[in-house]
Amino acid sequence: MKTIFRLALVAALVFSFGQAGAAQMLNGAGATFPYPVYSAWAYDYNKVTGVQLNYQSIGSGGGVKQITARTVDFGASDDPMKPEDQAKEKLLQFPAVIGGVVPVANLENVKPGQLKLDADTLCKIFLGDIKKWSDARVTKLNAGLKLPDGEITVVYRSDGSGTTAIFTNYLAETCPAWKEKVGAGKAVKFPVGIGGKGNEGVANYVKRTANSIGYVEFAYAKQNKLDYTQLKNKAGNFVEPGFASFEDAAETGDFDAKKGFYLWLTNAPGKQSWPIAGATFILLAREKTDTNKQTVKFFDWAFNNGDNKAKELVYVPLPKSLKDKVRAYWKASGIQ
Repeated sequence: MKTIFRLALVAALVFSFGQAGAAQMLNGAGATFPYPVYSAWAYDYNKVTGVQLNYQSIGSGGGVKQITARTVDFGASDDPMKPEDQAKEKLLQFPAVIGGVVPVANLENVKPGQLKLDADTLCKIFLGDIKKWSDARVTKLNAGLKLPDGEITVVYRSDGSGTTAIFTNYLAETCPAWKEKVGAGKAVKFPVGIGGKGNEGVANYVKRTANSIGYVEFAYAKQNKLDYTQLKNKAGNFVEPGFASFEDAAETGDFDAKKGFYLWLTNAPGKQSWPIAGATFILLAREKTDTNKQTVKFFDWAFNNGDNKAKELVYVPLPKSLKDKVRAYWKASGIQ
């Protein structure tokens, strides 16, 4: 009898250890943009809790496919999933961090932040309708700034990306001609210019090509000290890309929990909002599992403890009001 009891006890301990071990590893996959901040958060979280997070940076599309197939614990995407698709695939969605897109240029004697553009001129430059920096539509916005008479070289992403999706959504939203002729998405057919692979490819082309203009992620522009432009926002103010202008966009953006936070954070209405901002999102299965609760615990910890690390890596943390919305969403969904 004692032997049977001992065997039963050992079996129970092994099962318990196995369950605990399973809970110590979370697997995610998806967008490449947030990979550095998720990795940094995971490293710090592991030191505090012992829980490991394995995140595969395979792109937004791959992350959506894997969470839809339930082969990972969570997916990640820069391309927000529409409410009807969330319902169809039985998924939950919430924003995790804010980023965005910054036009960068290479103009002689023009310093970072000096060049001013609005949605109309930016659109017409990328359509090829404005061909020179000396065009009256550009010089009118830049009184007192000596712009070159050279031909403009447009540089765009040759690979499909969330960066292009955010940028083209902004142009499609603010410029009817762009919406009609080009449209929006991770990969579109740009009417003019040359393509570079990744943020690095675009930046390299812009750096070595006089009179060029391209677009890169905010973090990349900041870390590489690229010559960014100012943009006129929806409120009619010229703003520079920075933590304050991205935070203002996130604060004033109409994130609705009832729609699973589906929102393109472009052309936000805030007075100081950067107009080409965007969130990156987490996707979870709607099933109320222990793994879902563990995933939520990780992001809740990151919301409480990860803002400084995010800023260090040049990501914009969610404002408190949006974090509170997300927490209420978790609670209403029964996963917190």
